Amino acid sequence: MTRETRGPLRADAERNRRLIMRTADRLFAERGFTVPLNEIAREAGIGVGTVYRRFPDLQSLIDALFTERFTAFLGLASTAARRPDPGQALRHYLLEAAQWRARDQALEVVFAHASVDAEPVSRLRDDLARLVDGLAERAVAAGAVRADFAGADVYAFLYMTGAVADRTHDVAPDAWRRYAEVLLMGFGLEGPPAEHPSAMTDAQIRLTWPRPPAR
Repeated sequence: MTRETRGPLRADAERNRRLIMRTADRLFAERGFTVPLNEIAREAGIGVGTVYRRFPDLQSLIDALFTERFTAFLGLASTAARRPDPGQALRHYLLEAAQWRARDQALEVVFAHASVDAEPVSRLRDDLARLVDGLAERAVAAGAVRADFAGADVYAFLYMTGAVADRTHDVAPDAWRRYAEVLLMGFGLEGPPAEHPSAMTDAQIRLTWPRPPAR
């Protein structure tokens, strides 16, 4: 049992914990998984000892970030599951989860390096999978989505919209919504008329093209 699981923290300790996690999020989004705890401490303006008291190693920090995210996704899925219309329940979850993914540029780094086969991370993973599968199965049974739709399509949807969001984040931050709606229509999950972003301009598209790494 780590310090992270022993019970509530004092207010100042919790503030430090949140600051460490926010700083790690930013650095992981900018540079990937190669950022050491000492540098996270320096960027956060917190003593190295304080960081190590909260997170004894980088893995425990990654797992805490994963737990935070999956807890949020569980909340989104639970809220969606309470909607009476199965199609709208699935659509609501897909759009809410895509919005979270669009603004969270560190998400894939965290997912790639979390201890997904160890408790308590694995339990969160399995709980979310059951909820997502339930949303998909309920929508299929109601004829609200194409008959071959499955829980795996939820993750593919998030991968695709996330890729657009990452590429367009600084150019057209809502562009992902346009392509999310295209995918939802392909699944048969059309919703009420709404304002959606128009296609990006040629100039915006050029700004999203890959660039060579800075030397």
